[in-house]
Amino acid sequence: MSRRLLLGVFDNEHDILGATQAARESGYKIVDVYAPYAVHGLDHAMGLASSHLPRVCFALGLSGAAFKVWFEYWTTATDWPINVGGKPFNSLPAFVPVTFEVMVLFAGVSTVIAFLYVCGLFPGKKANIVRHDVSDHRFVLVLEQSDAAFDIPRVKRLLESFHVAQIEERLEEETAR
Repeated sequence: MSRRLLLGVFDNEHDILGATQAARESGYKIVDVYAPYAVHGLDHAMGLASSHLPRVCFALGLSGAAFKVWFEYWTTATDWPINVGGKPFNSLPAFVPVTFEVMVLFAGVSTVIAFLYVCGLFPGKKANIVRHDVSDHRFVLVLEQSDAAFDIPRVKRLLESFHVAQIEERLEEETAR
């Protein structure tokens, strides 16, 4: 199966931001936007939902802290109780510094792993490069020609109103996922 794509190449971030917002408001399907650096507000212009990574970070950090408190309580009060300086076996205030460090470790490492999993990044993955000059100084908006209502001259006029540098049509073969 193949799909038809329309690529609009822009020279600055203000034009790509405006063109992306206008394309979304016009009802065109935005496949992706490529930029050499992060553009503030581009996620809102594309209509992307907010990320779930903060909730994942919180949940995994909390579970790491809970596991560590349980483990330390179990080792000091149940499995191998040792009287150290007369303190009680289940002295929770003594657990606080290490619990905080383990919570930060679990949250940080597990958030990076969750991010890599969600994005599909893994060692050896071949990069999908739409244009070689994107990494230097160009911005690319990729629209999918999803149905017969996709009027190419109308889309070109829309993109030209935002100072598009180049417009390119492509036929892309979809690979099995």
